[in-house]
Amino acid sequence: MSQEIQNKAEYIVIFISEFARCFGLSAVQAYRYLNRYKAIDFLDEHYNVAHTQSFEDMVQNMAGYCQRHGGALV
Repeated sequence: MSQEIQNKAEYIVIFISEFARCFGLSAVQAYRYLNRYKAIDFLDEHYNVAHTQSFEDMVQNMAGYCQRHGGALV
């Protein structure tokens, strides 16, 4: 596995954990929510910018992103 792919995977795993903690979800629930509303795809595609932001900011940004795609956690 290339270093870039490994870094991206680690970032997404940590992001899911932070999202779960922020919204009182299990990691599995957070993953399913983020996957359903395409936030995982967004993070994968835009990793080069997303990983330069704080997790706190990205959790709030992705919560809004999910809400605009039909999510109801916010």
